[in-house]
Amino acid sequence: MKRFYKYMIMGAAALGMASCNDSFLDRTPTNDLNDEAFWNTTEDLEAYCNGIYNETGNNSSYMFMIGYNSDPWSVKLAGPYTMEAMSDNFATMDSNQSWAATLAAGRETVGNGGTNYCAWNWTLLRRINVFLANYEKVQADETAKQPYLGEALFFRAWFYFYMVQNYGDVPLITTPLNTDSPELYGERTSRADVMKQVLTDINDASTYLPADNWGENRVTKGAALALKSRICLYEGTYRKYHPELNLTDGDSFLQECVNAYNEIKDLGYSIHDTGNVNEDYTALFTTDDLSTLSDEVIFYRRYENGMLMHRMCGYTVNLRNGGTKDFVDDFLYVDKASNQALPIAVAPGYNNDTPEQEFANRDPRLTQTFLAPGNDAAKELFEDANLGKFTYPRLGNMTNWPSLTGYHTIKYYIREQDKKGFGNETQDYPIFRYAEVLLNYAEAMAELGKCDQTVLDETVNKLRDRVDMPHLTTTPVADPKYAKYGLDNLIIEIRRERRVELSFEFLRYQDLMRWAWGDKLKDRVLGMRLEDADFNDPRYDGNITKAGSSNEGENPVYVFVAEDGKQYVDAYGGTNYAADKRSFDPNKDYLRPIPLDAISANTNLKQNPNWQ
Repeated sequence: MKRFYKYMIMGAAALGMASCNDSFLDRTPTNDLNDEAFWNTTEDLEAYCNGIYNETGNNSSYMFMIGYNSDPWSVKLAGPYTMEAMSDNFATMDSNQSWAATLAAGRETVGNGGTNYCAWNWTLLRRINVFLANYEKVQADETAKQPYLGEALFFRAWFYFYMVQNYGDVPLITTPLNTDSPELYGERTSRADVMKQVLTDINDASTYLPADNWGENRVTKGAALALKSRICLYEGTYRKYHPELNLTDGDSFLQECVNAYNEIKDLGYSIHDTGNVNEDYTALFTTDDLSTLSDEVIFYRRYENGMLMHRMCGYTVNLRNGGTKDFVDDFLYVDKASNQALPIAVAPGYNNDTPEQEFANRDPRLTQTFLAPGNDAAKELFEDANLGKFTYPRLGNMTNWPSLTGYHTIKYYIREQDKKGFGNETQDYPIFRYAEVLLNYAEAMAELGKCDQTVLDETVNKLRDRVDMPHLTTTPVADPKYAKYGLDNLIIEIRRERRVELSFEFLRYQDLMRWAWGDKLKDRVLGMRLEDADFNDPRYDGNITKAGSSNEGENPVYVFVAEDGKQYVDAYGGTNYAADKRSFDPNKDYLRPIPLDAISANTNLKQNPNWQ
């Protein structure tokens, strides 16, 4: 039996869908530990947990269950594309996304409250701990109460995982505090102790949550195991590649990641694969109702007309940003003669003389992530906007889908949704996919030295089958691009697969952090190849303005840089994020700064190292 789990903001509009005879909807979830009038029935538990969902989805405070954000305008502030600009996958010059570009360039400063969408906010934790202190008061069978207990533990595990990812050591609080509680002024708890509690919570959550769909839009065992898989891979590899922590038990977390897979693989999930190479991957991000893709989508954020809507597609085509050359280069080239998928540096048939040639014979996920010549979605947009002939890429002063790098993101774009206008788009967002669980398992097994061909065929190669790509073997061809890291070629290829499959899904930045690859953020951020002779190509309509040229007064101006005898767009050339202004300090930047007002309020709360 296939299962699906949905997430929806349970605010007033959503709760209003229920019958007015459901009296529990009139009760206000309490934070008062002495409120004996509330904790009576399982309906009270459901209503209270609805408040936990609602608080978790408040993207002005928490940035781990984001989706397309909780309001339409904020999609461009902290949606999938913006969050990717924190990493080496994406570049942006839109002012609303500057916080992400600033962080990636190593130019973040310490502020008050929550800076750069990483809030030091503990309201959610208190709400969860209040539930855990009170749920047993309800007079009902334990089996009826356990799913709600599982929900609370699931979200506490996720909350603390998010805090540790960003801040490292954080205060560990497992009981509800009051304004006079001495714990409010306590010190930070060691990462080891916090993550021990996280593992306990997520294990308990996966035990208490039902395997089958047990309520509209509620998490289940599958979601808990998917989260456990993510948590344990992260912590296991973080400990391995950050010896400065002096935590030598990373393998125990990697084994727990393996254990999570061994449990979830029997719950009925699979990779969504109907045999349509050009649409099955795209469908996961462009389907209005993800309940129809319950084979792969474990947990998703639901958007629905009249309740919660967004503007993802509209902002996809109206902001000046784009994918990076470094990311595009990681999509493998399919050498048809040898039937191998090869890194472009060693692929005999690869060249990037034109956009058409650059995209030819590549992993099909490239053209389902970035706009390629002849792409129907672009053609429809241009025709719809009366722009005349189909042009690609849209550089320089071109309007309607301008690009900073030449690589236009298209992963979430649906023209019919775009036409709905501001705040009216409704396609759902997948939070946990089975594809991620497979990749987590493959990477954990590789790190443990146990990844054989059977593991690859069970994981990575199922994803490659969906897009008709040659299989990965245990002895892949080395990519010179990654030689400096001194890693096994198989680990490099599993990391590549993760980058390609899971891009723009809020994972890449933290992947770089756990692998200790922060130095990649110092690199010059390049876009597509464009030689001077190409400026006269009719496709660009003479709209490319090169820095130092006679018409430099026109905006925007593009800076170019030579590499290996070719010329590429320098995405941030001449800006505050240019190569000569980028930095990454490994003694500081693997953690975020604790806000100044939090330290002011609690003098026992020490700042992360080297943040002033």
